[in-house]
Amino acid sequence: MNRIAPFPQIEHQRAVIRDGLRLDSGAWIRPLAIAYRTYGRLNAARSNAILICHALTGDQYVAERQPVTGKPGWWENLVGPGKPVDTERYFVICSNVLGGCMGSTGPREEMTDEEGRGLGRPWGTDFPAITIADMVRAQKKLIEHLEIPRLLAVIGGSMGGMQVLEWAASYPESVFAAAPIACATHHSAQNIAFHEVGRQAIHADPDWKGGRYWEDGSVPARGLSVARMVAHITYLSEAALTRKFGRKLQDASALTFLEDVFQVESYLRHQGSTFVRRFDANSYLTITRAMDYFDLASAHGGLAAAFRNTPTRFFVASFSSDWLFPTSESRALVRALNAAAARVSFIEITTDKGHDAFLLDEPVFHRALGGFIAGCAQELGV
Repeated sequence: MNRIAPFPQIEHQRAVIRDGLRLDSGAWIRPLAIAYRTYGRLNAARSNAILICHALTGDQYVAERQPVTGKPGWWENLVGPGKPVDTERYFVICSNVLGGCMGSTGPREEMTDEEGRGLGRPWGTDFPAITIADMVRAQKKLIEHLEIPRLLAVIGGSMGGMQVLEWAASYPESVFAAAPIACATHHSAQNIAFHEVGRQAIHADPDWKGGRYWEDGSVPARGLSVARMVAHITYLSEAALTRKFGRKLQDASALTFLEDVFQVESYLRHQGSTFVRRFDANSYLTITRAMDYFDLASAHGGLAAAFRNTPTRFFVASFSSDWLFPTSESRALVRALNAAAARVSFIEITTDKGHDAFLLDEPVFHRALGGFIAGCAQELGV
């Protein structure tokens, strides 16, 4: 049995929605808990709120040290005082997605019956299938709980960008501006395939135990680590991997299958081993499926139809070396927005950092996004 240090017990800031949420699957989640963080102050008019949507393995700690790893917030270079998403001017909200493992209702949280009574064990694989739209409905309930009538902007990259698109399509009157970054309107067959390799690695781990690993405190660490390694490769570009590692060797004494021979191998194993200490395997299965299900055009009767007569302003950004969500996908989105007569700005950032570029230091991207948000704020008189 593979044991690692248990998840630390963290008291997350949470909103509890007693009447719960009906999912696309027809299942009820009751009550619904949404873990979230806020930065800055809500103004008197309640008009300066920005919602940030996190990516697959992100969380609500967007601009502060992570409680599990102690690392800086995952978008601290973008969000904070005097930064493009300026917390001295805007009230920034970020919530852990439905199905996550950092305090929102998900597979790690206590299972409840249809009446909302706790059953004394985690949901595990009994947690119902969810969609990106379900995640957004949960966020909408949080925004209503915070008594914010309309968001100045919704911003997110990768899976966060999918949530942004769903917000704009489902609640256009509640979103003044939307910034979907490094994302697409649906998951490609290649992306689904990479996710499936990761899911099968988890299923093949003997410590997964049909998803009931929590019963004896074991963790399917080997499978979850491999899933993370496979996914992480897709976040980088060949140029970035070559620049960082090339074919540099470790200090392996001989050609062997038992040690890391190349530095890139050591890097990937480190990524995998640290991931299993902060993420839940059943959450990973749940959220990757939600990404795979996402297809905005099918859900809204066509891509242009999803945005017809929308009042929302759009900022679409892609990165030249991103092969997970290539620029061609962003251009298809922009064409659909143009067909819907939406107000849209588009920028492709030239970089060799791959998909992860949206999280890294990209000054041109930061200036463009910051300028877009500031322009929207000025238009609203914020």
